[in-house]
Parts: sequence; structure tokens; C-alpha cells
Amino acid sequence: MIVVTTTDQLDESLSSFRSEGCSIGFVPTMGALHQGHISLVKQCVADNEVSVVSIFVNPTQFNDKNDLIHYPRTLDADLTLLEPTGVTVVFAPGVEDVYPEEDTRRFDFGMLDKVMEGKHRPGHFNGVAQVVSRLFDLVKPYRAYFGEKDFQQVAIIRSMVQQLNLPVEIVAMPIVREADGLALSSRNARLAPSQRKLAVKISEALTKSRNFVGRSSVQDTVNWVVDQINANEGLQVEYFEIVDGNSLQSISEWQNADYAVGCITVFCGEIRLIDNITYFAKQ
Repeated sequence: MIVVTTTDQLDESLSSFRSEGCSIGFVPTMGALHQGHISLVKQCVADNEVSVVSIFVNPTQFNDKNDLIHYPRTLDADLTLLEPTGVTVVFAPGVEDVYPEEDTRRFDFGMLDKVMEGKHRPGHFNGVAQVVSRLFDLVKPYRAYFGEKDFQQVAIIRSMVQQLNLPVEIVAMPIVREADGLALSSRNARLAPSQRKLAVKISEALTKSRNFVGRSSVQDTVNWVVDQINANEGLQVEYFEIVDGNSLQSISEWQNADYAVGCITVFCGEIRLIDNITYFAKQ
């Protein structure tokens, strides 16, 4: 495993592989790695001749400066986790390496970024598109791997790749959960033990809500999930929407979609947790 911190070092480490036509797989991360990230890395290593993982806390996607300040940075622990995976190169740049000049690009995602995370975090997805497209330009991967916990983000990245006509295959991987169902997240490290016990109520409510499909209305399902979670002191739903999994627009009737996904964001104290559940995806 080679660890590089500059774009020149990255080019040097990948140049011979590129000249040989090796397939390059890429997993972009913001560090604070957990087994969800590692599942992406292992798939990347299995699918490609060369694998690259980036560790970079991207400032342009944080609309809350306090969130940026408190985002966990654990490079040494991250490298320890990555060592046994077989990854070829770890790219851990500074801000000046990724953005030698201010990135002023503005992307148009239509309605994809007007809902859910995009509505509650203005500018977030533009920052995501900036950094991912920049990293794609630096790494030049054949394939890139993302977790479906960030369901809306995957749709945004697919749109960005299409808009820029980038030759990158986007591979979305299933959510990895703790044994009790809590979706793995770097933010979980900030949860106090009492909050950790509370946080599992999110996935519990989502899982139980699958029983509502075809039996209760979409709105009744939404109301039930929100009420179940908010009934726990210390949890507060920011939004829960049941959407068409392709357009990300809310549905009012189950039969209005062939692919229905429930997307949720919950504050556990001051810590913002996201999750989602697929209700059905008709072939």
C-alpha cells in the first residue's frame, strides 16, 4: 500500500499502471473509515487491477462550518484499517492539492438536488460534484464505488458523470449495518453511549414500516415513521420522504412508482444521521 499526499506523487504512483492499461478502481472517502467503507474498498480491489482510496475532508460540501470543524479526522486509524484490504494507493491530499484554485463551477441537477438533503443543505451537492469530479480528473478511474446510505448523493454523482461525459462506471454498494441495524456512519463515532442506543430506533422504524406497503397510504406510513422516532426523547426527525428511487420526487401513492425508497434524516442530539430503506424495486 502506497500512501501519497500530493497530485504529483499520485501521478507518479499510477503512471506505470496507466501505461500498461490497467483498470483503476476508486473509492473516494472523507476518512473516519468504518466497515461500510471497507466493504467498498474490498469490492474495488476485487473488481480492478489497481485500487485507489482517497481520504479528504472536502470543505466545499459543508454548508455548516461547525460540522466541518467537528468532522472526525483519523488518518492513522484509517491507514491501519486499509492496510489488509490490498488497496494499491491511498491518496490523502491537502485542500491546496485538490483545489489549487477556487472551484467556482455550478452544476445543474434539475430537481435531484432540490429535495431532501439538497433542500436542507443548500450548496452541499454542488460541493460534492466539485470534489468528486476533481478527484476523478486526478485518479482517472475506470470504476468508482459509493455506498447507498448516501442514496441521493449516488443519484447526483451519476448525473454529474453524465453531464460531464466522464468515462467512469459508478458502482453503488448496499448499506452496511451494525448487528442491531444501525447504518454505519463516520458520525456514529460522535454518539455518546446513550445516544448510540437511541440511534437504532431509526432503522427499527424504517424496517417495521415495510409492513405498511399496500396496506396503508404513503402519507400514513410517513406519519407513522416520524411519530415512532420522535417519540424517543433525544431524537428529532428533520425529514422523512418516500420517493421514486429514480427521480427522487415524493410519491403520494404506492402504485405511482416502480421503485420506492424511504429517505430519512434524524438529529440525535446535535448529530445528524441519515438512512434509507427500499420498499420495492420492480423489475
